[in-house]
Amino acid sequence: MTRISPDDVHAAARRLAGVAHRTPVLRSRTLDERVGATVLLKAEGYQRTGSFKFRGAFNRISAIPQADTARGVVAWSSGNHAQAVALAAALRGAPATIVMPEDAPASKVAATQGYGAEIVRYDRYHEDREEVGRKLVAEQGLTDVPPYDHPLIMAGQGTAALELVQEAGRLDVLLVCVGGGGLIAGCATAVKGLHPDTRVIGVEPAAGDDVKRSLEAGERVRIPIPRTIADGQQVDVPGALTFPVIRDLVDEIRLATDSQIVDAMRFLFERMKVVAEPSGACALAALLADPEPFGGLRVGVTLSGANVGVDRFVELLGPDPP
Repeated sequence: MTRISPDDVHAAARRLAGVAHRTPVLRSRTLDERVGATVLLKAEGYQRTGSFKFRGAFNRISAIPQADTARGVVAWSSGNHAQAVALAAALRGAPATIVMPEDAPASKVAATQGYGAEIVRYDRYHEDREEVGRKLVAEQGLTDVPPYDHPLIMAGQGTAALELVQEAGRLDVLLVCVGGGGLIAGCATAVKGLHPDTRVIGVEPAAGDDVKRSLEAGERVRIPIPRTIADGQQVDVPGALTFPVIRDLVDEIRLATDSQIVDAMRFLFERMKVVAEPSGACALAALLADPEPFGGLRVGVTLSGANVGVDRFVELLGPDPP
């Protein structure tokens, strides 16, 4: 199985029932007035481990045969997937090894270790994290849990959109942040399966527009590792499995600059008392930066994560952001 269907997302929802949190859908009168639309925010920062990643990680790990589970799992991640795999593995009794970049946020490294995982570091600008992870698979017999390029990962992530529509009803538009594409592939599958006319819009950091370029080229395009505050979206090429889903189901890709992302983080904190990490605020950033096309519509937005340390949060929102 390489592609996913709405049935796969519903199956993932059943596996996650009673394990993952059913995260809240947030509203703000101020936000609605500013955008001129009905805006519904799916707050994945309230998910276990602080991001949507737990959904896919648990869905994948729960399907691993027990004999393989006992040998352990390996994942590669800048932080959110790392934490998700570490917790999901612990819940399933599997040792976890996580390949993390040397410049990963300290708060995410500490949290990953706190869930009991072993950390292997690499240089994201000179080494290939997948090669490091695959070597561990070959040498130690571990089972890989990719951050996005796996059907069970995509299906698990799609449960976020499934819950949003189940609670909020039909959407005219859904905005989803895009890194490797697991979240938007799953969400687009879930939403289009229920309401085919819903437009799905992906949002990338302006410095990391690999998905936008790939769609324009009709094939996967690799770019240099993007320099952006949105560390969860520092991906250089769309996933081999996620890209066909994005190509078939996603209607548009928009870009958000780092300054627009900071503005969205500030809005969430000051007006809604919600903390979002840069990648978590990326989809909202595009909406706030250009609200006119969404006037009068019912707009869903994924707030994909809240894993940002206090010092980094203050640095980003301070008078002299990086």
